[in-house]
Amino acid sequence: MAKLYQLNIPEPPIYQPDICNGSIFFVGTATVIIRYAGFTILTDPNFLHAGDHIHIGYGLTSERLTNPAIEFDELPPIDFCLLSHHHEDHFDRIVAERLDRALPIITTAAAAKALKKKGFRNLYPLRSWDLVHVRKGNQRALLTATPGKHAPGVLSHLLPQVMGSLVEFLDEDGRSFYKLYISGDTIVFDELKEIPARHPDIDLALMHLGGAKVLRLMTVTMDAEQGVEALRIIRPQAAIPIHYNDYSVFKSPLSDFKEAVSRSGLPVRIVYLSHGDTYGFTVEGCQAKAA
Repeated sequence: MAKLYQLNIPEPPIYQPDICNGSIFFVGTATVIIRYAGFTILTDPNFLHAGDHIHIGYGLTSERLTNPAIEFDELPPIDFCLLSHHHEDHFDRIVAERLDRALPIITTAAAAKALKKKGFRNLYPLRSWDLVHVRKGNQRALLTATPGKHAPGVLSHLLPQVMGSLVEFLDEDGRSFYKLYISGDTIVFDELKEIPARHPDIDLALMHLGGAKVLRLMTVTMDAEQGVEALRIIRPQAAIPIHYNDYSVFKSPLSDFKEAVSRSGLPVRIVYLSHGDTYGFTVEGCQAKAA
């Protein structure tokens, strides 16, 4: 049975949430800042620089090839962090040292266990289909952990647990008026089909691509073709590819995905962002939905 957690975010003295307009700011890798309906959400924080190296387990390392669009100190006030899994390209040593230990972090059970040892104390450990109901003043959001798998076969047991996230922004009657899906570092596998079965009306998807390979052999994040296949499964209205060019283990560049999309006839609007770009969106009929 799925667990339901409650998370209450303090309402600031001056608080006028905009439910009609939102934005996605692309920092780099899988790090984005989501601003919508009064919430500011940080995903998979990674603020290392080009030339820095991360440990990816079993003595393996990877070099960062890009710089983040902003520095850690330039982050706005964050309501909570969504962390798909505990790998250093998603939660690096800068973040581990400097992130507020009281910031709510919604992540996998395995990642929560590791972060607790580092002193983080406001953790929400989720398994697939667990939920977190978030309140901030009169605004509400519902977070659902969706299935993710970091590698095929036996290798999946050697890599960290991963999760996708579905973020639903709710009106006062509990009706969803905008749905955002974040894939996490998953490959395509059968359990992804349960996501559209439960949520057939996703507005926007953030897709972790890059085709990362372990030992140059095993693909552990979606490459171009898998990205297209995943979008056929999830069927969002629009999608933004992220996590595609930042580390030396990424072997499937964004150009491959663009070519795969052009061949596919995919009925999804693709929005391409470079580091530092912002995607702004307007929710159709938002006043009627919020009434």
